[in-house]
Amino acid sequence: MRSVPSGVMWRIIGISALAATLLLLVGFGYAVKDMLYPKAQAYMGSDSKPELPPSGSLSSSKQITIAAIGDSLTKGTGDSTGEGYVKQLVAQLKLKYPNIPVKLGNNLAVNGLRADQLSRLLKTDKGYRYALKQANLIVFSIGGNDLFQIASGTTASESTGDLSLDKLKKELPQGLNRLTSVIKQLHEINPNAQVVYMGLYNPFYDLKDFRDGSLQIQQWNEQAYSVLHKYPNMTMIPTFDLFERTINTYLSSDHFHPNHDGYRQIAARIAQSLE
Repeated sequence: MRSVPSGVMWRIIGISALAATLLLLVGFGYAVKDMLYPKAQAYMGSDSKPELPPSGSLSSSKQITIAAIGDSLTKGTGDSTGEGYVKQLVAQLKLKYPNIPVKLGNNLAVNGLRADQLSRLLKTDKGYRYALKQANLIVFSIGGNDLFQIASGTTASESTGDLSLDKLKKELPQGLNRLTSVIKQLHEINPNAQVVYMGLYNPFYDLKDFRDGSLQIQQWNEQAYSVLHKYPNMTMIPTFDLFERTINTYLSSDHFHPNHDGYRQIAARIAQSLE
C-alpha cells in the first residue's frame, strides 16, 4: 500500500482543524443570536379560571402536570433529539411514579429570554398564568442570558462585545433582582405547585480568560437559593459541577447549551429532588 506524502497529510489535518473551528464558531454564533434576539410565542390559554392544584407531594397526586418556562435551556436547545431535559424528565417521572399519570402541559420556554422579560410575561400574559395555575410541577431556567448580556455589554441593537468579568461582578445584583421578581410572581400565581429552578453553570470554564466567571455564577446560585429557600415548595438543582470538568462530554457543539446526555443528567437531578 502506498503511503500518503507527509505534506499532503499535514494539509488534510489543517483543513480538518479549520473545518472543526468554523463549525464551533457557527454554533456559538447561533447561541449568541438567540440571546440577543429572543422570539417569544404566547400560549393561547382558555379564559376560564382554573383551580389551583392541591398542595402536597407529587407521590400523593392523582396526576402530575408539568409546566416549563424560561430560556433556551428549558426549551432544549443543543439537544439533537429535541427532548431537552423537560421531555426526559417526563420519562423519568413515569418510571419513578408508575401508578400516577405524568403529563407535560406546556413548554413555554423561549430562546434568549431574560429574567426581566419573563417577569413581564408573568405579569401580562394570561396564557402563561393559566398554564402555571394548571400545573402541580413547574420547572424553569433563567438568568444565563442576563449574565451574558451584562458581561458583554450588548443589547439586541448592538453587536456582541467582549466579555468583561469585572462588569459582570459589578452588575450581578441587577440580574438577581430580576430573578427575585420572577420567583415572587411564581409563588403568587401558584403557591401550591412544586417549583424547581435549574442553577447556572459556566460554559466557558475551559477558556483560561473566563474561568473565573464561575465565581460570579456561584454567587448567583447562592443568592438564588437564598430566595427560593423562603418558599417551602421551591428548590434549586445544581448543574455547575456537571460541566466544569466534563465540558466535552455534556456540552453541545455550540459550546454553550447541553447536549442530549447533559440534559439527561439535569433531568435525573430534578427527578431525584422531588418527593
